[in-house]
Amino acid sequence: MTTGIREEGVTSLFGLEGKRFMVLGGGQGMGEATVKLLAGLGAAVAVVDLQAERAERVAGELREAGGSAAAFAVDVTDDEALIGIVGRIEREFGPLDGMATVIGMAGWAPLTEMSLETWDADHRRNLRYFFVAAREVARNLLARQAPGSIVCVASVDGLVSAPNHAAYGAAKAGLVNLVKTMAVEWSSQGIRVNCVAPGGIVTPRIPLVDAEAERRSMAQLPMQRRGTVDDIAKAAAFFLSDMSPYVTGQTLAVDGGYVATGIFGGGGKAQAKTNGVIGEDRA
Repeated sequence: MTTGIREEGVTSLFGLEGKRFMVLGGGQGMGEATVKLLAGLGAAVAVVDLQAERAERVAGELREAGGSAAAFAVDVTDDEALIGIVGRIEREFGPLDGMATVIGMAGWAPLTEMSLETWDADHRRNLRYFFVAAREVARNLLARQAPGSIVCVASVDGLVSAPNHAAYGAAKAGLVNLVKTMAVEWSSQGIRVNCVAPGGIVTPRIPLVDAEAERRSMAQLPMQRRGTVDDIAKAAAFFLSDMSPYVTGQTLAVDGGYVATGIFGGGGKAQAKTNGVIGEDRA
């Protein structure tokens, strides 16, 4: 849990004290960092992960530090289970003020070798689940006539080309567009929706596999380093908080300047590859 941050002025500036959020993918990596930052700013957090043990570990650490957290497990590719977990959280944990989703995996293959199964799987675990979860959270907010904020984590691969993982890039691009549509449909009723697009981020699931390739790749970035999970957590907290009350439908690239360079197609961002998948943490 983030410590030393809950001074009166800072906490009131973010306006998260006492609010409740669900974080899908909150059991590790960028999701865990987001959970801990939100809790450090005074929010109560429902930690949702594919693995119950990971979710409980994070939630337990928050409770031990004096925070309010509960753990839940779900496979987000199961539509009915995902709908059910949103309802269960609202019943057992309390009405949500919003959510953050930090989930994604990618099949790794050239387009000519990519199967339809990989294409469909990448869209389920990167795009479809967000629609299902955000729809449920928004329905509940609208029924209560309550304001709220929703944030998803996409990828710079949804902003530029994504060679050898095209299904992932297309799904992440779909997130960017879906966020805009949700913002237009829901903002007049007090629900803001925004997106964070990470570049190369060091996470437990994405080890570096080639030190020399990594050095060459980072040399092309303006900031000449990979990002951290905390970089993404801070962007997500900004969108969820009162620091961005007039911001909706936006995608913020947290990428060390990668998109700004115009060096796409993998040249400016070393892709770590493990077990045939790349991407964020999947709940």
